[in-house]
Amino acid sequence: MELKEKRIREITLMYYSMPEIRKTILQFSQNRECIPQYYEGFGKRPDNFQYELDILEQVRKGATSFHCSEELWQDPLEISTEMKENEVNELRIGWDLLLDIDSPYLEYSKIYAELLIDVLKFHGIENIGIKFSGSKGFHIIIPWKAFPNEIYGQKTKNMFPEWPRAICEYLSETIKPKLIEKIYEGNLKEIAEKSGRKEEDLLIMECNQCHRAAEKKELVTWICESCKRLGEISRIEKNKRILKCPECGIELSEKTREKIWICEFCNINSYKSPLNFGTIRKGFIPGEDKSTQKERIKSEQDIEADLILVAPRHLFRMPYSLHEKTALASVVIDKDKIKDFQITDAKPFKFKPKNFYPNAAENEAKELLLQALDWKEQKQSKEQYLKSLTSPNLQSSIDKKDYQNIKITNLTEDLLPPCVKLILKGIKQDGRKRALFILINFFKSLGLDNQELENKINEWNEKNYKPLKQGYIRSQLIWHNRQEARLPPNCDKTHYKDLAVCKPDELCRQIKNPVNYATRKFFRGRRRR
Repeated sequence: MELKEKRIREITLMYYSMPEIRKTILQFSQNRECIPQYYEGFGKRPDNFQYELDILEQVRKGATSFHCSEELWQDPLEISTEMKENEVNELRIGWDLLLDIDSPYLEYSKIYAELLIDVLKFHGIENIGIKFSGSKGFHIIIPWKAFPNEIYGQKTKNMFPEWPRAICEYLSETIKPKLIEKIYEGNLKEIAEKSGRKEEDLLIMECNQCHRAAEKKELVTWICESCKRLGEISRIEKNKRILKCPECGIELSEKTREKIWICEFCNINSYKSPLNFGTIRKGFIPGEDKSTQKERIKSEQDIEADLILVAPRHLFRMPYSLHEKTALASVVIDKDKIKDFQITDAKPFKFKPKNFYPNAAENEAKELLLQALDWKEQKQSKEQYLKSLTSPNLQSSIDKKDYQNIKITNLTEDLLPPCVKLILKGIKQDGRKRALFILINFFKSLGLDNQELENKINEWNEKNYKPLKQGYIRSQLIWHNRQEARLPPNCDKTHYKDLAVCKPDELCRQIKNPVNYATRKFFRGRRRR
């Protein structure tokens, strides 16, 4: 047995024999596919727990941890790989959104988790569960109850894994710029200490010619102490094999060993060309302005933390299940105390189990889902447009205008589409937050400056049946100001019908987005003039 396996097997039976642990695992397992892991291999699928003693029985057979599905099923034991898609959808009750944060550094994961919680709260989600993964990450859960049953004519429960994957991508893109700032605003030594790493692990050596990361090697100098005729021989070590003297055949003795850096792209090394290399903080080049740094880091994907995208029948470690590599428990923690979490808090037998699954409010995550789907659609449309530029058949100039920065200096009321005019008269029912989202994206896409936008939003808010709190509006404006301008939802989305503001005129039937309406009218008027 390996040391890690021996360590966890010594505690599994004692740990899972605790009634409160088994009770917590069993409660969370309801309507889920639950699979035991026998240190390295998993048990048969599908499987499920009926009683607490089922868990103990699996442990006696050698199970070290337990994993479950994000999807919720009427009867998990009926799942089969031979089922057709419509049969799977019929069996599926729904799905939870499980955000699986993956990073080689616990401190990075903590920063990512805190940012995720902030963004989720920003989207109106308060009931959030979070737990330690058992190693260096965290799991964040938003219950199925928080999502609407249907959007855009599609049953939400049938859109797994497409819709939760879209949410993961949207959140990841939203957080990444802020993550870069957070990780590197701290002291390098402090980060190294917290992550249990050396400072050099958080640094990279870059070639000053091509700005690629250099590879670390060791330059070893050998001598022959037997015949002493060879002198010194220096070589870059490629393996641990000891060289032999070509004169007398005796193994050489190592005289010195030093670290050097090699840029394989430029074919240079720091031993011969030391001025061509520079030690920099991970992801930063001295002398770069801040915006260039952010763009370069984003493009190089230098930050080693991300959300694991979900897949059909994706499994994750159950709350309070042990982790094979660390022998730590996947403990539930308070979402407001992520920064205070320490590895020692996850040691078995040193905690009282808490509920990982919060009692969510109905449709609490609807705004998040809608924004993620709109973001995904706009991203795909832009990618298709950029792809078309490389083909012989370019799209029309009108289509191209959709992806140019347009600034309308004199945005008069006659340029506004009917839906925006009606929204600006005030919302007389539920939907104020959705209307705010539409207005901010609409006016920002047309180049309205921040102060003018804030005045317009405040004026609109006073007309609502119940004005939104100023703090909420302010936070939305600040957040959108940090993001790239995005189009409001397309006209075929349910946002406008739900708000009862979809009253199309003749021009509305020719365009796809409210912004197109304003730009078409603007350019038509300019041509006439």
